[in-house]
Amino acid sequence: MPHLSDLIRRYTALKTADLEWFHSLVSDWQLLADLSFADLVLWVRLRDDTGWVAISQMRPTTGPTAFQDDLVETVLRDGALTATATADSTVRSRLPGRRTLIDRAWQEGRICREGDPDWSGGVPVREETIPVRREGKLIAVIQRSTNLSSARTPSRLELTYLQSASDLAQMIAEGEFPFSDQGPLMVRSPRVGDGLLRLDQDGEVVYASPNALSAYRRLGLTADLVGARLARTTLELAATGDARDELLNWTAGGRIPQEAEVEGRGSTIQLRSIPLVIGGVRIGALVMVRDVTELRRRERELMTKDATIREIHHRVKNNLQTVAALLRLQARRLHVPEGRAALDEAVRRVGSIAIVHEMLSHTPDEVVDFDDIADRVIEMAAEVSSTGVPVVPRRVGQFGLLSALVATPLSMVLAELVQNAVEHGLGHGPGTIEVAVRREDPPLEGGEAAGRLLIEVTDDGGGLPEDFDIEGATSLGLQIVRTLVVGELGGSLEIKPREDSGTKIFIGLPVDQSMGSGNL
Repeated sequence: MPHLSDLIRRYTALKTADLEWFHSLVSDWQLLADLSFADLVLWVRLRDDTGWVAISQMRPTTGPTAFQDDLVETVLRDGALTATATADSTVRSRLPGRRTLIDRAWQEGRICREGDPDWSGGVPVREETIPVRREGKLIAVIQRSTNLSSARTPSRLELTYLQSASDLAQMIAEGEFPFSDQGPLMVRSPRVGDGLLRLDQDGEVVYASPNALSAYRRLGLTADLVGARLARTTLELAATGDARDELLNWTAGGRIPQEAEVEGRGSTIQLRSIPLVIGGVRIGALVMVRDVTELRRRERELMTKDATIREIHHRVKNNLQTVAALLRLQARRLHVPEGRAALDEAVRRVGSIAIVHEMLSHTPDEVVDFDDIADRVIEMAAEVSSTGVPVVPRRVGQFGLLSALVATPLSMVLAELVQNAVEHGLGHGPGTIEVAVRREDPPLEGGEAAGRLLIEVTDDGGGLPEDFDIEGATSLGLQIVRTLVVGELGGSLEIKPREDSGTKIFIGLPVDQSMGSGNL
């Protein structure tokens, strides 16, 4: 389905500021749909001003939908209907008649309601159109359609919902909603069904839904909420010494469009306040309430788990460094060159793994920025293998973010290749070692994105022996590289001489796009 921004640019001449207003409205109009028990369709004028196009639609979670099919990109032009392929015959027969209400709301700048239910199509639907105003200018019309097939005598909860929906619709018509100065909302804000409180202009509760009352009971409330000042009651129930008392006071009092949380007796509830302003006068507020006790408990458990994992990585790194130090001490006591060289190689391999665990100890997940690791591993391998002649290692390109399962073997691979280039490629002469990396993203048959991480390690040394064969190589370092690249990482490995002098080593690793660009 096309994005809201794409539809506005495709069909209308609206400005960027209008687009931002629509984004704010659409991100929050589930509230209006649920309070209204109605479907909402957002109509805007076509670029040539000859009709209307539907750019967004919302169904209620509190009642049956009036439209089974999607109306987005439906066009009403000069009394005719050009609908999307999904629109059924009932929708096609109903919409032309609604054009009148849409036009009236636009021309008169007020909310227009249908007098009698429309029984066409076999489903009674009440229609209402709400002009959308921003900074005094009309920019769209919301069609509100209520399915009356299950109509009955409404309860007090439903009457409160409908009255709140009417107030909210009037705020939209006056350009007071959505709020331009609203603070940042949480990822999962409370919804109407989670719990709803209606306050008067003095901040007293005039209605509390059963879910909202239950949430406050968990905080320790023993009296009734109706008739109580919500801000005062909430502060009395909150844990003492809460630094957010001022914000909580204003939010629970319904004076600012904001969210806050309150904790008490081991429970946590989330509040969202929506001041109701009609004709420039604040007549009260809606406060939605959600019990997030279990959610916060799980978040704390995850934070504890993440901290534990990071601590484990830190201790593993310390232990590996201890092992490397012991090996280094042992190497200094050996007088056999072959034994000392073997221990030096072990120190380097253990050190490359320790670097990965050090990086993991500073991240909240099992993903690391491998560029820093690569630089440190390359420098370490060149230093450990230093023969007293200048060797210049460098990296070209970026590895990006890699998972820990890939970072650990890849760090060992780089260490082995740089070590091998220094000792066997450059020998006892000066030279340069370059590690170049790039991404390659060929398309797959199913249209899915796929790719490879291509790594090229080159040196300008003496080159390979004439009879070199990677399959028959007896070097422990090359055997480790081949096992890790081909066996563990599922990649490819190729070693061949450079055109002038030196050696080129090519590594190709599959990229897992599900982790994002640059991740394996």
